[in-house]
Amino acid sequence: MKQLETLVDSLLQPSAALVADMAALEGDILILGVGGKIGPSLAKLARQAIDRAGVKKRVIGVSRLTEPGLKEQLEQDGIEAIAADLMNDADLQALPDVENVLYLAGTKFGTTGKEAFTWAMNTYLPGRVAEKYRHSRIVVYSTGNVYPFTPVAGGGADESTAASPLGEYGQSCLGRERIFQHFSGKYQTPLLVYRLNYANDLHYGVLLEIAKAVREERPIDIRMGHVNVIWQGDANEMALRGLLHCAAPAKLLNITGPETAPVKWIAREFGKLFGKTPQFTGEEQPTALLSNAAESFRLFGYPKVSLKQMIGLTAAWLEQGGRTIQKETHFQEREGQY
Repeated sequence: MKQLETLVDSLLQPSAALVADMAALEGDILILGVGGKIGPSLAKLARQAIDRAGVKKRVIGVSRLTEPGLKEQLEQDGIEAIAADLMNDADLQALPDVENVLYLAGTKFGTTGKEAFTWAMNTYLPGRVAEKYRHSRIVVYSTGNVYPFTPVAGGGADESTAASPLGEYGQSCLGRERIFQHFSGKYQTPLLVYRLNYANDLHYGVLLEIAKAVREERPIDIRMGHVNVIWQGDANEMALRGLLHCAAPAKLLNITGPETAPVKWIAREFGKLFGKTPQFTGEEQPTALLSNAAESFRLFGYPKVSLKQMIGLTAAWLEQGGRTIQKETHFQEREGQY
């Protein structure tokens, strides 16, 4: 396990391009919603890149800090941790004014039955944040769920594809984008809307879910028969480098891997590694939730961790008993019910 952890750590180090961008970026960095699956690793990467650049910048993470050990983990990694409930306006207004903001706050899982709260978090709160940080650059985390399903042979939706989300989660995320876009136009706030679809590391993600099903000989639903995936380390790099590409009017940017990857193929690759025969259920459909990230590759280059690497690392992690997070992506969902 130690050897695997060392390899994974090497794949999470900041690239020379990120270090150069952090040197060029003016001002400190604030991460709103630093808890959860993405925030801690994003904050750590920012800190590492800044330190390697030899410049002085604060990295500040904001969360309710209710997760055991999160505050200590962030501070150990050199992040200033602030406990705040962003839905509490007094907490929000008390936050420091910072030149660069990454907005990760939002809700997805448990949307069904909590629609009102979902809209409050994903659409109302962005307006409050956009007002507070109208003089900052802002990278706004969004999702490929704002797009309609597209033919699997079509290369996925690019940034010119009209948004047409299915279900209230996707609709509320489009609302988040529209509210930020409104205030970007009103105040000329430089903004980048970062449409991510799907980030994977060894603790969670589409690949892990497929791997577990193959290893445990559970059937895999293939109605959503194709997916896009990207290594979370690569996605984090693109988010941080995106601070230098914020614009007014807001720039839209898809973030994912280059492949339209068949779920069956992924499962069979894991099957080879585990010595298992994958089981499938459902009927593969001719459309899927897919994104075309060619513009992000033009700006940042291709992801450094390949799909085959991710599959091999995920299999080894499971075989060696690595820790995983029980937060499923629900990538199979075709009705927008999360």
